[in-house]
Amino acid sequence: MPYFPEVSKIAYEGPDSRNPLAFRHYNEAEIIDGKSMKDHLRFAVCYWHTFRGTGSDPFGPGCAVRPWEDGTDSVEMAVKRVRVAFEFMEKLGAPYYCFHDRDVSPEGKNLAETNKNLDVVVKALKEEQQRTGIQLLWGTANLFSNPRFVHGASTSPNADVFAYSAAQVKKAMEVTKELGGVNYVFWGGREGYMNLYNTNLRRELDHLGRFLSLAVDYKKKIGFTGQFLIEPKPKEPTTHQYDTDCAACMAFLRTYGLEKDFKFNIETNHATLAGHTMLHEMTYASSYGMLGSLDANRGDLLLGWDTDQFPTDLYLTAQCMLVILEQGGLGSGGLNFDAKVRRESFEPIDLFHAHIGSMDAFAQGLKIAAAIRKDGLLKNFVKERYSSWDSGIGADIEAGKAKFEELEKYMLEKGDSAKNVSGRQEMLENIINRYIR
Repeated sequence: MPYFPEVSKIAYEGPDSRNPLAFRHYNEAEIIDGKSMKDHLRFAVCYWHTFRGTGSDPFGPGCAVRPWEDGTDSVEMAVKRVRVAFEFMEKLGAPYYCFHDRDVSPEGKNLAETNKNLDVVVKALKEEQQRTGIQLLWGTANLFSNPRFVHGASTSPNADVFAYSAAQVKKAMEVTKELGGVNYVFWGGREGYMNLYNTNLRRELDHLGRFLSLAVDYKKKIGFTGQFLIEPKPKEPTTHQYDTDCAACMAFLRTYGLEKDFKFNIETNHATLAGHTMLHEMTYASSYGMLGSLDANRGDLLLGWDTDQFPTDLYLTAQCMLVILEQGGLGSGGLNFDAKVRRESFEPIDLFHAHIGSMDAFAQGLKIAAAIRKDGLLKNFVKERYSSWDSGIGADIEAGKAKFEELEKYMLEKGDSAKNVSGRQEMLENIINRYIR
């Protein structure tokens, strides 16, 4: 029986459509810059918010109306939820999904039973993937919800928790491989500290480095060819998380010799919590060849915490797509809607409205970014702004040929004539506004 009987397959109807259950801009077959929108955007639905979210917040329990739920966390309910999820994704037209192990399957009374439960649900996931053609963008392990992770997982002061975490990630990696997942994500949910008075910071970082190294070793052992991704976040739930932002993660990976084994899965709301824009985080990661995937959402700047709202801002989506197009795409990554409907949007149909709007926003962002790049105004401006480095003393500095002595001699001969030109910030912002329609 259908779980969303009032919804048919969501179709593209064009910009003039007034149908709230239709795409106005996302035409998956439309070719932009030599690729289809579907291939550029690689949309994924997140299992945790979309199919496990209840609408709860710190001030009240969940109020989401989900007619298919029976109030249990049984394996039977988990299998039924798989059918619900794939009906939703099939009608939406999303080609990928993502999950934590505990999203799709309940824990048992011990690790063996927990793994057995997961195997049952994985069988159902595989059946639905084969039926629909929907693929797994990435899997991951929930190493933050269970009370055993109260002090962290790989950074816990308890070695047994480290061992349990390793066992759980081992299984999650195996399942991701079995389901054909093309990435695997590490998010340090409680890998950080609340108080330095009781924390051996360096030892915890060493343990985190050891944990990720062990994961790399096991990845090679089982022949998993998917991309490993780290997802930065500065705070929440801990006061300070070790994966604060892309720069901190880059330094960490280089310290432990892991920079060739990982890329970043960057989230908008995490970027703003770190005091950055999404454009900054994406540009930083891309400049080092580390931009692998996106959790597409936004925060509420008036609230200042991780609200995980659906992205609808065209400036945001256009900026995201500028970076993605500049680096030639996301490879095996994609745009995962790590976002939840508002607590007040509690009916099942609201899940469709939220995803449709965000898919349209990114489709518009893609078209805007492609138009900006085609005109070349931004790229030409930046090239001209740094032109002093393309020849002469600038080229010598970049090539490592100029020492302090040569630079002093150069300026003594030239005189104090280091003339700057305007950065034209306001003009450039005005230019961008021409493309936002």
